[in-house]
Amino acid sequence: MPTPNSRISKHLVAPRSGHTTIHYTAAGPAEGPVLVLVHGWACDRGDFDAVTRHLPDDHRVLAVDLAEHGASRSTREVWTIREFARDVAAVLEAESVTEAVVAGHSLGAAVAVEVGRLLPGTVSHVVALDGLHYLSLFPAQNEEQADALVGLFRDDFAGAVRGLVEGGSPAGTDQALMDAYFEKMVAVRQPAGLRAIEGLVHWDMDAALRETKQPITVFAVRDLVTQEAIDRYGDRFDIVPVDLGTHHFPVEAPEATAKLLAGLRSR
Repeated sequence: MPTPNSRISKHLVAPRSGHTTIHYTAAGPAEGPVLVLVHGWACDRGDFDAVTRHLPDDHRVLAVDLAEHGASRSTREVWTIREFARDVAAVLEAESVTEAVVAGHSLGAAVAVEVGRLLPGTVSHVVALDGLHYLSLFPAQNEEQADALVGLFRDDFAGAVRGLVEGGSPAGTDQALMDAYFEKMVAVRQPAGLRAIEGLVHWDMDAALRETKQPITVFAVRDLVTQEAIDRYGDRFDIVPVDLGTHHFPVEAPEATAKLLAGLRSR
């Protein structure tokens, strides 16, 4: 493993249609195995800075800001998971990537699945960092359930964000840490923040999984994995429980997260 700060990163931009510019960070040799990192809802590519510094020196690491997250900007009207996947695809095209592992945190895991479906000849492996296994959020909901969930965000956005943070925090999590995540996420730019939640709630994960042929590994916080999720998706995901912190464990345990990601090459 490289020591922290040994890797030089470049801030780059991939233009898209619809007045959309996707900002991303590229680090590592151009000829190295490519790992693409996609942040979660209301987060940004900076969450992967420390992870990137702990990855092997031979890796080419691309950390992407989805539209209207981090430095990326867009005035588009479509906020589906598939459209976020096209943000990532634009980066892969800009970098002339022919093969990559795509790893996404939370909502970014859904985006990673869609990138795999969109680019079956390019994406060799999909990785979810505490995503896909939350049954009340990722699988498509019926109309009544979807309306109720989205309604929580429309009626009390801050309260709904607080609920997300608390739901992703195992018992005993430091309150100051949860407060920090809440303050970051509640400040997501609008209307993209709300529209992205709508896009996730209406995403048909089961259909996406049927059309995504790559292997999928889910690194899930042990205390937050339910047996119901294992029973439903254990034959499609490789669900690997981890004890690295909260739902935001890539930020809390970057070196351990980097080891998990680097270890995929030997799986």
